[in-house]
Amino acid sequence: MSIEQQIEITLMKVRPFIQRDGGDVEFVEFKDGIVYINLVGACIGCSLQDTTLTQGIEVILMDEVPGVLGVRLAN
Repeated sequence: MSIEQQIEITLMKVRPFIQRDGGDVEFVEFKDGIVYINLVGACIGCSLQDTTLTQGIEVILMDEVPGVLGVRLAN
């Protein structure tokens, strides 16, 4: 299984929690150990966007997918 597939599977695990608040996460690319994503829906402009990114999505991806060194917004 590729790293990209592992990232997508892991994001599927966190997606319901983000969707519960009206947002969503989209995988854009994986490059040089960094996962690039877009946060959409209610996540746009949300004051907790940085927390969701660093203390949620990033922690889980780094824990579950070997080779992931961080997560950044694709914008």
